[in-house]
Amino acid sequence: MRTTDRSTEKTLLVGLELPNQNEPEVTESLEELGELVRSAGAAVASHAIQRLQTPTSPYYIGRGKAQDLSRKCQEDGIHSVIFDDELTPAQSRNLANVFSRKVLDRTQLILDIFAQRAKTREGKIQIELAQLLYLLPRLTRLWSHLSRQSGGIGTRGPGETQLEVDRRRVQQRIARLHRELEAVRRSRSVQREGRHRCSWPTFCLVGYTNSGKSTLFNRLTRSEVLVEDKLFATLDPTIRLLPLSGKQRAFLTDTVGFIRKLPHDLIDSFRATLEEVKQADLLIHLVDVSDPKAEERIADVRRVLEELDVLRKPVLLVWNKIDRLQGPAPLNRLLQRYPGSLGVSARDGSGIRELLSRVEAWSRARALFFRFRLPVERGDLLARLHREGEPVDVRYRPDGVYVQAWVPPFLQAALAPYIVPERGSADSRDATGGAPPRENGGGRTERPQGFGVAGDSSGEW
Repeated sequence: MRTTDRSTEKTLLVGLELPNQNEPEVTESLEELGELVRSAGAAVASHAIQRLQTPTSPYYIGRGKAQDLSRKCQEDGIHSVIFDDELTPAQSRNLANVFSRKVLDRTQLILDIFAQRAKTREGKIQIELAQLLYLLPRLTRLWSHLSRQSGGIGTRGPGETQLEVDRRRVQQRIARLHRELEAVRRSRSVQREGRHRCSWPTFCLVGYTNSGKSTLFNRLTRSEVLVEDKLFATLDPTIRLLPLSGKQRAFLTDTVGFIRKLPHDLIDSFRATLEEVKQADLLIHLVDVSDPKAEERIADVRRVLEELDVLRKPVLLVWNKIDRLQGPAPLNRLLQRYPGSLGVSARDGSGIRELLSRVEAWSRARALFFRFRLPVERGDLLARLHREGEPVDVRYRPDGVYVQAWVPPFLQAALAPYIVPERGSADSRDATGGAPPRENGGGRTERPQGFGVAGDSSGEW
């Protein structure tokens, strides 16, 4: 939706109620569509709902209803009509003829918002690719000369219609954009490998659009990512270092928000961005607790995560905007219904300490206890162990440096050749027994998950 004067553009929103839906559901979807319209910079003048058994092929809502709404647009000075579902090329063409004004659907509206928000080269490539994928089957209504054929000496025969020329050019551009996007994926892969070499876990903020992810991201990382009370205010992913207690560090990623009825073409085009979600070690699912449909939003996000095939990843459910609740009772009910979740306010900082404690405990719980004998010339490994692990005991002897330490998963492969087998074991893989207790985030000591009980914890070798 591109206009030269967005401040005065008035829109009519149109939804379709089918037998498997009810009016509140359709109304709610139209309200979300209205938020998208305002995020795009236009204004909502009115909305209409048509009840049908099934959408009509030529006009989606039926020709009679379309003509009634066309007269309403004429009376109210409405500039554009936006449908809540994706229209076929024929429906778009027929409705544009009836309304005699701009006719859009939800997909075009989302693409327009993305085009406004995209700042990076990757985002702009993804936007253009999604727009062309949407445009390709709709080329027939964009030209008045499509049936003309080239002629002249040497061009006898059926020739090539202008439509075929345009379609071929669009397909070539799509292929070129796919290649550029693949180069972006390779570049991101190199960047991820660099982060992996830093050996720190990656946490990723996911959630429904406008749930407060960027506000929380700014508070946790002291960044200044754009924050607005709009849908899709943030489009391009942002990665920052998240300092934790002690020697722990992590990468935190802020991603684009999810939404219902997000077209599959958009999911495919933005897969390079959403790969950050696939590469994360822990997903922090942020939910706006003040949203009356908060639990439905959880289901919407889970559907997108399922499309990305990341539902098996560990997820920490976080209820944001608890400062908007009237008393603790609503949050307590949700915490009981969703065990392991917690409430925060990214705006005033409530619950942030507990959130950090949770992610720190999750990161620490992945470590295993080992005993090593490092060669004296491998001071680099000892320094790395002090920097990224948690040494419990270090003893210098003529034949090497003997170390007992908690080792995070990313460091275990580098130290595996130097593991000292547990006494009485035939394999160095048994060296995780006899781990001493650790202090958790609450000040208590406990045996972390996944640790064996064999051996002693006296510290003797």
